[in-house]
Amino acid sequence: MQHSTHQTELAGKIPLRDALRALLPRTKEEMKLDLSERVDRSIVTLLKQATDLFYGGRVSECLEASDAVCDYSWEKLNTGAWQDVDKDWRRVYAFGCLLKVLCLCEAPGDAATMPAALKVCDMGLLMGAAILEDILIKVAAILQKYLSGKRPSPAPAQEQHSIKKARKEHASVPDMSSERAVPRLHCPSLQYFREHHLVPERPVILEGVATHWPCMKKWSVQYIQEIAGCRTVPVELGSRYTDEEWSQRLMTVNEFISKYILGEPKDIGYLAQHQLFDQIPELKQDISVPDYCCLGDGEDEDITINAWFGPPGTVSPLHQDPQQNFLAQVIGRKYIRLYSPRESEALYPHSTHLLHNTSQVC
Repeated sequence: MQHSTHQTELAGKIPLRDALRALLPRTKEEMKLDLSERVDRSIVTLLKQATDLFYGGRVSECLEASDAVCDYSWEKLNTGAWQDVDKDWRRVYAFGCLLKVLCLCEAPGDAATMPAALKVCDMGLLMGAAILEDILIKVAAILQKYLSGKRPSPAPAQEQHSIKKARKEHASVPDMSSERAVPRLHCPSLQYFREHHLVPERPVILEGVATHWPCMKKWSVQYIQEIAGCRTVPVELGSRYTDEEWSQRLMTVNEFISKYILGEPKDIGYLAQHQLFDQIPELKQDISVPDYCCLGDGEDEDITINAWFGPPGTVSPLHQDPQQNFLAQVIGRKYIRLYSPRESEALYPHSTHLLHNTSQVC
């Protein structure tokens, strides 16, 4: 009996269900869906019924209803181009995921229930839209704290040795003359950076800007596993996204690290351009947004922060981004080749809309 109680409590002796319910509106009437008429009325009705069932204590029935909401809205999310998906359908999916997670956590069963609930929560974060003041991020944080006692075991010493050897063998830097290298500056003033680099679009390496970030001392493969190992993320499979065999797959960070970072797979796995710091705010506490970002045209909330994490040999085809970029390398190294925008036509961008910003030759 004592073991069962421990399974449903967080640190501080707060039952898991109570910790999650504390995030919710107190009554079903306060659970505002606020969905537009673009969402099928039948699904809005089903979502309201699922909410009523949860607040009424009919958990098993709510689980069935929320499953149906997730399944139906999932089809909507995967029909046509992603940019054409109505945001309200993403919100429907997020609500369905929220209710499903709450039902799974009302009376946790076997050891697989909590990881399954966290995966559902991550799916809501990845594919859904923000609801109830980013409640899914808060739910995920509680679930992660509940699971935090399960740490991944480090790789055996022999395996670690082979990893370092493999990295050394693959590490190669193209030969380039110093006059073609990007210039380096140590913490230039905002005015100098803007006048000499941002406005005239001259690339530069800024030294000393990120040396004080906590990630520079804290981050390692083991640390990432401890903080984010049980979280579900999208991983690119294949050498580069322009290849026909390229694909994407959802997996936990632990699975990704075990197979593609520590292992020796035949294919390449790359966690690329993912908003990991929005999904896992604990990692965001280890970095800062450089003051230079305030020089852009948009507002602070328009700044997007992405993460890249991959083994040696990962390649991004030559492409042009719609926004200005600051790249901070925390672990390892990256070789970047830059061309002036004036050379765009000579780089033969793809004619298709999907790859219009990507070169056919590099």
